[in-house]
Amino acid sequence: MDADQILIAGVGGLGCAWAKGADARCSSDTSVLLIDADDESFVDAGSSHVLRLGHTLDSVGCAALPPLAEQRMRGFSALASTILEPVELVILLTGLGGGTGTGAAHEFARQARQSGALVLAVAALPFEVQATRSAIAQSGLERLEHVAHVTVRLSLDRLARQARQKGQNWQMGAEWIEDLVDGLVCTLMRMGLINLDLMDLRAIVDQEGEATMLVGSGRPDDPESILESAMLAPLSALDVGGASACLIQVEGGLGMTIGQVDAVTNIFTEALELDAQVILGARVSEELEDTIRVVTLLAGIKASD
Repeated sequence: MDADQILIAGVGGLGCAWAKGADARCSSDTSVLLIDADDESFVDAGSSHVLRLGHTLDSVGCAALPPLAEQRMRGFSALASTILEPVELVILLTGLGGGTGTGAAHEFARQARQSGALVLAVAALPFEVQATRSAIAQSGLERLEHVAHVTVRLSLDRLARQARQKGQNWQMGAEWIEDLVDGLVCTLMRMGLINLDLMDLRAIVDQEGEATMLVGSGRPDDPESILESAMLAPLSALDVGGASACLIQVEGGLGMTIGQVDAVTNIFTEALELDAQVILGARVSEELEDTIRVVTLLAGIKASD
């Protein structure tokens, strides 16, 4: 895939911050689109595409006004269509519970899917104590899940707790999100021992049921620690056991062996259904010294009652 075929789209202040961070990790292997009603989101935007939901003389943003953000995003459909023309995969990052992310994210996802792109969304849900924002977020989440091929529900409570343990600013330094996006981009953009492509992604997400993504890393001789790292992902509660399909990319340093790839793959897939469809990719990266990183997309997850 070419760089302009993958688009990292940040919607809202949080989504834009994460999109810029993820782009910095991906070494310009992608295009970036920032969508917000606040000019602060466009600081240090570099060569990113920018869609401001309003005009410079308009002091009315979209805070707590999802319908306004949706309406303004719909008004940019022609411009968005031009940006999306070469795009085959959209990685959409957003926070729900406010105005821009809740209103504009699902509308942009709809436009992207209508253009023929595969849409993988990561949607941050409000802190549990924010009852009003949580109610607003639920509506936006349902609409986003309806149009995106995959919607990963990210828990801000878990993300903030893990960031505090590492001494990080959870808003600006979402390491998990950057790892996930970088892993997806490397999976599709760079040659490997066993290559994966967009058709492999589509084959997995076409499965009936819920879907999510995980990323984990650890020592090559300790596959259990890699799985444990992945299961510590800051996601909202979701039982991934019994998934009917899995795409798994194993990436390691120059010393990674086929036996290590097999061990990691086996431990990540043993909880799947016996007849689950598994698509494997593997690549060597000089950047990963004595480390294996695993990116998985799990689909066909049965919704809990």
